[in-house]
Amino acid sequence: MIRIILLLLIACATNLWAQLPQFKDVSREVGLTIPHISTPDKQYIVESISGGVGLIDCDSDGKLDLVVVNGSTIDHNRQGGDPMITLYHQDADFNFSNITQSAGLTREGWGMGVAVADYDNDGLPDIYVTGYGGNALYRNLGNCKFEDVTDKAKVAAGGFSTGAAWADYDRDGHVDLFVSRYVHFDINKFPTFGSDEKTCRFKGIRVQCGPWGMQGETDLLFHNRGDGTFEEVSKKAGVDDPDRYYGLGVEWADYDDDDWPDLYVANDSGPNYLYRNKHDGTFEDVSMLAGIAVSADGLQQGSMGVDWGDYLHDGHMGMFVTNFTEQPDTLYRNLGKREFSDVTWPAKIAQPTYMNVGWGTGFVDFLNSGLLDIFIANGHVYPQMDQIAGAARYAEPMQLFRNKGDGTFEDISSVLAEVPDASRRGAAFGDLNNDGNVDVVVLDMDGPPQLLLNVTSNHNHRALFKLVGTKSNRMAVGAKVAVTAGKITQTAELHAGGSYLSSNDPRLHFGLGSEAKMSEIEIRWPMGETEVLKNISADFIYTITEGKGITDKQALPPVQ
Repeated sequence: MIRIILLLLIACATNLWAQLPQFKDVSREVGLTIPHISTPDKQYIVESISGGVGLIDCDSDGKLDLVVVNGSTIDHNRQGGDPMITLYHQDADFNFSNITQSAGLTREGWGMGVAVADYDNDGLPDIYVTGYGGNALYRNLGNCKFEDVTDKAKVAAGGFSTGAAWADYDRDGHVDLFVSRYVHFDINKFPTFGSDEKTCRFKGIRVQCGPWGMQGETDLLFHNRGDGTFEEVSKKAGVDDPDRYYGLGVEWADYDDDDWPDLYVANDSGPNYLYRNKHDGTFEDVSMLAGIAVSADGLQQGSMGVDWGDYLHDGHMGMFVTNFTEQPDTLYRNLGKREFSDVTWPAKIAQPTYMNVGWGTGFVDFLNSGLLDIFIANGHVYPQMDQIAGAARYAEPMQLFRNKGDGTFEDISSVLAEVPDASRRGAAFGDLNNDGNVDVVVLDMDGPPQLLLNVTSNHNHRALFKLVGTKSNRMAVGAKVAVTAGKITQTAELHAGGSYLSSNDPRLHFGLGSEAKMSEIEIRWPMGETEVLKNISADFIYTITEGKGITDKQALPPVQ
C-alpha cells in the first residue's frame, strides 16, 4: 500500500513538471482578418522591417483591444501610403471589430511600430506609431475616439523610425518618448535589388540591399513638457547615437535598481546601447563596460527585439535579445553592481536559436508557475532563402523556452507546432480574455495577425495588477512591483514599449503556483514612494492607486 502511494506521488510530481502550456490560434474566428500590407518578394529593406502590435483598453471597459501596424509598399507609399494602423475593438463574446475609421486613426504612411502610454495623464491610453517618413501620435478622447495631435505635439520625427518606448526619465510626472531609427532610405533613390555584390547578396544569391553599406539614422528623445507638447533633446541627453547605428527594438528599465529608468537599444549589425540614467536629464552609455553591448566572444550582432525580466527571482532585471540568423539569441544575466554576463550557452538557448531570425520576444509566465519563460517570434527577411538548400527558411517556427528555475531553459517549442510557420515580426503579451493566463499576439508579415489564446488548465494561482499613478505618471509606467508568495519573491516592472516595436498589456501579471495568498506586495512608484500591502488573496485583477492601496478588484475564473 505504501509503495502504491509513493508511486502515485512520484507520478503526480512528474506530471506537474512535465506539464506544458497549451495554445489555440483563434485569430480568424475572433475577427482578426486584415492582412499586413507587403509584397511577396521583399525587394527593398523598408518592406522587411515593419510589424509592431500593441495592446490597449481604449474605452476603459476592462477588456484589451488590439492595435496592429499595417505596413505598405513602395508604390502605395509614393501615393501617400496606407493607414498606419488597424484598431480592433474587443466586443462581447470575445469578438474583435475593426473600428479604425470611426476611431479617427486615419493618418496614412508606412507604419513600423507602436507604443501605448497616457502621455497627458488624463486616464486614457494614447497611441504612438513609428513609420518610414513620419510618425503619429493619437490622443485618446474616450470611448475609443482619437485625435491626431502629431503636429501639435511636435513628435512627427521623420526619417526611418522603428522602435518606440515611453518612460518618465526625469521623474517629473510626465512620460517621455524615445524613438530609435534605422537607415537613411530615399524612396526615390533606393538601391536596386541584388545590385551590389557585397551589400545586396546573401549566401551568393540576390536579395534586398542593406542595412550593410547604408547610412544609419540618429535616434530621438522627446521630453514631455506637460502641456501637450514635446521637445527633442536626444543630443543634450546623450542618447542621439552620433555613430548612426541601425536602431530597432528599445525598452526602458531600472536595471541598476536606483529608482531611475535606464534605456536599452538593440542595434542591427552593431553594438547595442545601455544608457544609464544620471539623474540630471542626461545619460551615460555604459553598454561595453557593463558587458551587454556585444556577445560573450566580443561579436556585434544583428539585434532586433528586446525584453527585460527578473527570470532568476534575484530582484535584478536580465535582458533577452533576439538576433539575425547564425547568431544565437542572447540572454544576459544581471549580476548586480551594474554588470551583466552573457549566459546564452549555459542557459541552453544558443543552439536552438542559432539558425532562426528572431524578432518579437518576451519573458512571460505562461503556466502561472512563478517562473518567466521566453517566447520568440521568428522569420527571415529574405524570401529568396527558400532557394538555398540547408539554409534557414523564410517562414520559420515560433519558439518557447520553459524556465526550469535553475538558470537554464528547456525548448518546448513543440507546443506551437500546430501553428504554421511564417515570417513574423512583432509580439505582444497580455491576458486578452481576463482568465488569468497570458496570451500572445504576433504579426505575420504576409497575412493577418495571429492571436494565440493560452488555454492551459492547471491548479496554479495568479494575479494581475492595474496601477494608477497620482503623483507619478497616471499609467504608472516605470513602477516596480515585488510580490512575495510562499518562499518566492518575484519582481516586475511596468514598461510601455518593448519586444519588437510592440506594446504589452499594461497590467502586471504574476503566476503564483500553489500559493493562494500573497504575503506581501511592494510597489515602488515612479516618483519614488514605496507602498506595501499585506496578505492579499490570489486570483483577482486588482486596481492599485498610488497612496490609496487597492481601489477595485475583479475575480478571475477559479483555478481548475
